[in-house]
Amino acid sequence: MSAHGHVDLGHTVAGWTGTALALVGFAGAGGAVCAAWIPGIWIGLGVVAVAGIVTWLLHLAGWGKPSGPRPEADWDWRTRDTGARAGHADCLGCRVSGPRRALAAAPRPRSTASLPAADGGA
Repeated sequence: MSAHGHVDLGHTVAGWTGTALALVGFAGAGGAVCAAWIPGIWIGLGVVAVAGIVTWLLHLAGWGKPSGPRPEADWDWRTRDTGARAGHADCLGCRVSGPRRALAAAPRPRSTASLPAADGGA
């Protein structure tokens, strides 16, 4: 049992890859700051930007996870997300990736049944 309890923390190939690249970029930029090497700072920050793009592309390719909890059978970090091709509901990354995914990932309107009735205080 983990220290976080029995929950899905979203460990995925996209998440681990993006985290590792961002760590390398920040460490490189930090080392360049200590060495007062200006081009190294920009290279490190560029690697951080690449980390975000690589994570997004891996998410779109199915190596990330949709928002919210997943079934326990899908908790392994090497499990591909089969619903990624069509886009995830309420996913900003899927909405900005193109019109086909944007349509599938558009926020769902709320039903009027969940809103409180305005009956004038009666």
